[in-house]
Formats: sequence, C-alpha cells, structure tokens
Amino acid sequence: MKKTCVALAVASLLMTGCGSDDKEIVEVIKEVEVIKEVEVPPVAVTEVKNVILMIGDGMGPQQVGLLEEYARRAPNSTYSAKSGVTALSNFANQGVMGLSLNAPHGDNGKLVVDSACSATQLATGLAAGSEMIGLDDQGNIVETILEKAKKAGKATGLVSDTRITHATPAAFAAHQPHRSLEPAIAEELIESGNVDVLLSGGARVFLPSDIKTDAADRDVMSALGAPESVYKKSKRSDNRNLVVEAKEQFGYELAFDKAQLAATETTKLLGLFANSGMADGIAYSACKEANNCSQPSLKEMTKKALDVLSKDEDGFFLMIEGGQIDWAGHANDAGWMLHELLKFDEAVEAVYEWVKDRNDTLVVVTADHETGSFGFSYSRYNMPEATTLPGDGMQGRDYKPNFNFGDLSHLEMLYKQSGTFYNMLDMANADWNFDAATANDWMTAINNYSAYKVTLEEAEKVGERENNPYYDPDHSYQSADVTPKFDDFNEFYVYADEDHTAKIGRALARHQNVVWGTGTHTAAPVPVYAFGPEGVTKQFSTMQHHVDIGQKMMAALGL
Repeated sequence: MKKTCVALAVASLLMTGCGSDDKEIVEVIKEVEVIKEVEVPPVAVTEVKNVILMIGDGMGPQQVGLLEEYARRAPNSTYSAKSGVTALSNFANQGVMGLSLNAPHGDNGKLVVDSACSATQLATGLAAGSEMIGLDDQGNIVETILEKAKKAGKATGLVSDTRITHATPAAFAAHQPHRSLEPAIAEELIESGNVDVLLSGGARVFLPSDIKTDAADRDVMSALGAPESVYKKSKRSDNRNLVVEAKEQFGYELAFDKAQLAATETTKLLGLFANSGMADGIAYSACKEANNCSQPSLKEMTKKALDVLSKDEDGFFLMIEGGQIDWAGHANDAGWMLHELLKFDEAVEAVYEWVKDRNDTLVVVTADHETGSFGFSYSRYNMPEATTLPGDGMQGRDYKPNFNFGDLSHLEMLYKQSGTFYNMLDMANADWNFDAATANDWMTAINNYSAYKVTLEEAEKVGERENNPYYDPDHSYQSADVTPKFDDFNEFYVYADEDHTAKIGRALARHQNVVWGTGTHTAAPVPVYAFGPEGVTKQFSTMQHHVDIGQKMMAALGL
C-alpha cells in the first residue's frame, strides 16, 4: 500500500545586499512518496468443488478403538509396514475430529436411530423418521445433497459393500416410506438420472421375478457377462429387468465382477457384484491373501468411482459405505467386525491418497450409529498369575492384578477367525432347523471357525431356545413360535433365529475379554473426521448432530 506525505521545508537564507540588512525567506514544498508494505490475509476457503462422505455403518468410538488397537499393538498386525498407522489416523492427524449425535432429530424424535433415518438426516440436513428413505419427519419428499449436486451440474456416485438399495445408499437418491421397499428403490436409482456411478451388491431387486427358472431371462444375464451367482434369484414381484433397462434406456455401462469393473471406461456405470450383500470381510481377507478375489473390494470400487467422477470439471459428490461393520455388530461377532473395519480402512486409504495433496475437496468420515454396544472389558475369568517385576517400587511384592485386563494376543486371535458366526450357523444346521441342532453340532461349528475353543457345556447354551415372548404373526421377525433364549436383555435381540449369532458371541465373550450390550443399535455419539481446506473443516471439530453435518456439507458445495 502507498502513502503520500507533504513535507514543508523552510530554508532561511540570509542575503546581504549593498548595505542592506533585508532577509528573504524561501519556502520549499516537496511531496515525498513513502511506500509501506501491508500484509493482506488470504481469503479463507469456505467452499469446495468435491465432497466425499464415507460412512462406516455401525462404527462407533469403540469399533474405531478395536481397529486402532489391532493396527498399533497386535503381535502380527497387518499395519506393521505402516508403523501401525491406519488411514483413519492419517485423516485425524492431517484434518480435524469431532463427535456427532445421530438419533432421530428434534423434540418429537426418538432416542435411537436406524440406518435409513440416520443416512436421510446426513443426506438432507433435516430431521427424519425411523426407517424412512429420503423423507423428512413429516413424510415429505426432500431434496438430498446428491440430488442438489446433480442439479448443480456435478457428477454423483454411491458405493457400498452391502446392497445398492440398502438403507444407507438408498437415502441419498430415493424417497420411500420404508427402507424395505428395495424393488421400488432400485427403480428410482435407475430412472431418476441422478446417480452416475452405482457400485455394490443387491442384483436381486433389479431382476425379473422368474429369473431363477426362466431360461430366456437367465440367458440375457449371462450374455451381459453376469456370473450365475449374481442372478441366482429375484426379490421382485414383476418381470422387469432393471439391469437391461439401465443399459438400453438409461445409458449405463455394466460390470459384474472385478475384472469387468477394472476394464470399464465410461462416465455412467452400474456395477452389481452380488445377488444380495457382497463378500464379508473375513472372506475378503482370505481371497486377498490367495489373490483370487472375483468381486472388487470396497477399495477398488472406491478408486473406480473416483476415477469416473473426477472427469467432471464441475466436481462431484460421492458417498462410500462400509456397511458390514454394522452386520457384524448385530451378530455380536468381534472377529468378523475387525475384518470389516480393516476392509473399510482400505477404502479410507484410497480416498486419503487421492485427496491428500488437494485443496478443492472436503472428506467427511463418520458413522450412522454404533451397533452392538461392543467393548473390551476386564473380568474375573482366567485370572493372571503372579509375576516378579524388576522395578524398585515393588518392595519385594509380586505383581498380581485383581482382574483379567485382557492380553494383546486377543487382537491376533480375533483376526485369525476364519468364518463369520453366520458360517457357524450354516454348519450347525444347513437348513437352519435349530430345534434339531445338538450341543455337539454347535461346538463343532464354532470350533471349526474360531481361534477360541468352546466346551460342550458352553455350546449347549448357544442352542437353548424358548417360546417367542413377542410372537406376532404379522411381523416378519416375530412370526416364529420359538426363538433363541436369552437370560439378559432379551428385548434387544429382535432378529429371531439369526440371533443365535449373539448366543455364540456370549459363549466366546469370556475367552475374548469382550462384552456386548445389544443386538441392535445404541445412541452413542460417533466420531467425525474432516479433511480439506481449514475454512471448511474447522466447523466439524465440535459436538454436533447429523443434520448439522448434512447442512455443512451442502454449504461446502455451495448448494
């Protein structure tokens, strides 16, 4: 900045004339230009070109703790080459962290949220009702961040390792009174024109009702390159083939396996890689080690979505869900849950590598809720033996804690689990006729997949059943006459025969130093990681609600 000063210089000159004492005063006026540098602070970046939202479904603080403990302290951690640093930690170290409440919002809301409501609140920035998709709490259709981004000329994408019509992805691009209406959700996703990239499982609601038996329908899918595992059955009640419609009427390129996805070159992509949910985390860890995965990983789907969407010069909105963390939590299956967290963190790493040197993108990593009320806990089982320590403060006494605080070896043992609790259910009785399953059947099934071994007595309790105290012939989960018997928190195990998984969890709990409080969700605040320009991310470093996160993301995109 330049400043101008006027300097008045008065010079008195004594001039002596011939015999004269007169004095003449001469005024000299001079403009002096002084240059002063003033620092102008840079204008804070408050808007971005792209927003990437990553949702670890069911990933509360305690699930993050499991991942971090494994990464940093498991004897043979798969993060050893990375100095025990997870991708989530990279975002925490380079960005900001906060917490978010997630219950159905407002004075007329509820205490605990489901995935549909939670994702709708993130997608719309408004209060929503339980189990609704893309509706506010009064049942009104409301525009989502994805739809607003598309209207603004941006590319859009949804990625999940569950089903593309499952509650979380559906809430960003569909509007339905209930999350179970997946065939209608599939129609909206394809027909709306709002989503450029759709990558997940869930082909069963895109296929005609007779796909299992109609040779012509099956030939069509085979000709499109789909493996039989993708089109083995349908959950539709009509004969529409939405896969064919997506290709022929709406311009989507199709992919049904890992190789096909890698080969695609398009700006509009539908990838359906499983009939229902995609491979679980334990199966993925195994096929990755054997180098024979046929399905793309969550990381590979994420990288492809970023490649496709980043071609749009106007920017993009992308939601990526690690959805089976929640499924493992419902099953009270800590080993499976660890593998799901590892799978999700791989995808987080892909996003971190893509965004770490950019200043035009906001990344938000959070959860929709916590599932299972999981935690490591100290106990009176398997009490520690007394040991001698060399420290000078022991005063000649042995070291003997009063409780079992859990050895780090548990982290390794959980990782070694070779199948989910659902695999154990299948092995105990392939037809899921658990009235016929014996204690020996349960013991054999559990010990086949778990690094921890249960006794016959422990296995017998897994198989205990009782008359359903909440029997309701019109309720899909309560229509069974007989269900697993729980001695505690019976009301919170709501999924009928599936809840034998939680009985397995109880049989293994004391061996693992693990406790579970429920087979459903809790209201725990969930972690929020935000990365991007400081003017955008600093607002996430607080206690907030999911409706606030939705509003902040929309503001960051200028929507």
